[in-house]
Amino acid sequence: MSGRREPVPFAFLAQADRFRSNVTPPPRQRASAGQLAGRLLLGFTIVAALVGSLVLGIPALSLDHSATSPQQSQASQGR
Repeated sequence: MSGRREPVPFAFLAQADRFRSNVTPPPRQRASAGQLAGRLLLGFTIVAALVGSLVLGIPALSLDHSATSPQQSQASQGR
């Protein structure tokens, strides 16, 4: 087995600039008024859903101190 390796031709990397395309992509189309309104409505819906979940979720997560104090049921008080 010989320790000699074949040279790898890297000349194509030096010449890669010649093969780059000079074609520019077409300009992006502007969104129509309906598309803008739809995106705005979707954004408002997502924000409203997040705010609504906070409004409904925060009272449910808060500790109710009256429920944690030991209370006797009405049945045990009647005896």
